[in-house]
Amino acid sequence: MLLKVWLGMVLMVCVLTGCSTMPKRPENLPRGDYTYTTDYISWLARSEMNKHGITGLSIALVDDRQVVWAAGFGFADKAGNVPATAETVYRAGSISKLFTATAIMQLAEQGLLDIDKPLQNYLPEFSIKSRFPDAGPITQRNIMTHHSGIPSDLLKGAWSKNPEPFTNVVNLLREGHVAYPPDFVNSYSDLGVSVLGHALEKVVGRGYVSHMTTALLRPLGMADSSFSQAPDHSPAASKAYRNGEEAEDTPLRDIPAGGLNSTVLDLSRFMQMILAGGRAGERQIIKTETLAEMLRPQNETVALDLSFRIGLGWMLGGQGDIDIRNAGPIAHHSGITLYHRSMLIVLPEQKLGVVVLSNSATGTDAVLKLATEALKAALEAKSGIRQPERETAGTGAGTTTRAELQVYAGRYATDVGVVTLNKKTDQLQAKIMNKTLSFVPRADGLLGLQYKLLGLIPISLGELDRVGIGRTTIAGRDIVTSRLDGQELLFGERIADTQLPEAWLKRQGEYEIINAGDDYLLVKGIHLRYDAGLLVMEYELPLFSKSKMSVALNPLNNTEALILGLGRGMGETIRVVSVGGDDLLQFSGYLLRKKHD
Repeated sequence: MLLKVWLGMVLMVCVLTGCSTMPKRPENLPRGDYTYTTDYISWLARSEMNKHGITGLSIALVDDRQVVWAAGFGFADKAGNVPATAETVYRAGSISKLFTATAIMQLAEQGLLDIDKPLQNYLPEFSIKSRFPDAGPITQRNIMTHHSGIPSDLLKGAWSKNPEPFTNVVNLLREGHVAYPPDFVNSYSDLGVSVLGHALEKVVGRGYVSHMTTALLRPLGMADSSFSQAPDHSPAASKAYRNGEEAEDTPLRDIPAGGLNSTVLDLSRFMQMILAGGRAGERQIIKTETLAEMLRPQNETVALDLSFRIGLGWMLGGQGDIDIRNAGPIAHHSGITLYHRSMLIVLPEQKLGVVVLSNSATGTDAVLKLATEALKAALEAKSGIRQPERETAGTGAGTTTRAELQVYAGRYATDVGVVTLNKKTDQLQAKIMNKTLSFVPRADGLLGLQYKLLGLIPISLGELDRVGIGRTTIAGRDIVTSRLDGQELLFGERIADTQLPEAWLKRQGEYEIINAGDDYLLVKGIHLRYDAGLLVMEYELPLFSKSKMSVALNPLNNTEALILGLGRGMGETIRVVSVGGDDLLQFSGYLLRKKHD
């Protein structure tokens, strides 16, 4: 009886979740036959959609100048029972940056601008303060590589029902400071790309949207694509979803950084051009040598970037889960809007490319996994190149001494917030994203990550099980690194205790944003507190994470504080401004007022 009930429950789960058996891989894949690839990725797409609660997604696979497979899964409009297809229009997010960079390089080919000349040569209105008197100029090249030092975002007005033109950003930057000197460290910047789009308008003498349509979308035959602040509302456009519920996709100010609406078929035309050396049909969209420069690593001399490589607009190399071996260079870009997720990857030497677009805020991991797995399977089908077994972690009894472990102890500014490594006998512990992780010595001299449920039961962290943690000093910065499959990336920078001025001590407490206007507020629950020698600002990003986030601040004086750390959103300035007799915190365009009991 119990067995019958159990089998019934399993059957019900399969019916509700759409579970199915992974297709069996043939012993020998016929060259050029993508049958197994499409069967496997179709199964994986349904599996990932069930796992992550994704409403709809579409995928296209390109082999040289042909789309060998394109399909949709789930719904573009769940309530209307409209299926997602290869023709469904999604918000492509930051894939837009590839188009902005390509358009800039077209202008460089035409002699209309020099990407190594100061941005102000082409956009005289641009100015921003700097604390680095010996720094070089901000150029088009270091903007396209995210090494300009321009702040990452201007959250005020970025996502709004009635956003201002992105060309107004230049006016809002004048009172701000650069986060770093140019070419010091990779710091992803939507603002930089928007300013670059403004410079493009100045050079060509017409609007960004008009120019992009004429210079790229039409020549590429991307008839269903457009650049706009608002999402596409045509019958082919997808709705937006979060946890299976329909949501409102708010317009975006920064069109050059994220305003592309497109389909997987249209983006396949862009990938075909890339794989054809810049050619689309009989038209040379961009010169072969220009494209080669865009795909060339630009930051090999930037010590703090470690193994991370970036071209002009393109992220390069296998990073994290984008680990495709023996296939030559890897070029890619992802995209995130409030609810849509995207991933585009090309293997130029193998002439293979894939793009995945999703209409769900929970689709981040899925689009990455689907794109990577699709290329791995397609690579084997086309060239017979099968991925090697993954390298095992250097686990086992470590030789790191207690004294050496103690060197790691301290607080670090990281992408996931302020992380404190505490010494616990023969290991270190830290709370990261609401989980207490142990950092345990490995046989290779690095530290491995371990997680125990309730502090007792070992639980796998997936790919993180293979990550090794190390430390080094670069450019006077004491940093912790993460190492995986021969790559070393920046994890965090050690931060020291600070002597807090009385004025900042009095500013501890809970804050609210008072000038939100029509914005979609990404940041909530803001608290400022002094924590054992460190001024910390905690906040919530409920749309992107269930965990509280935090940054450490270093007061420069009574009215300015720097966000400590290296990378996106760090190195930036929080100012104190007086409005109506009240001292308010000003950051990223927002005014924060302290709540009173």
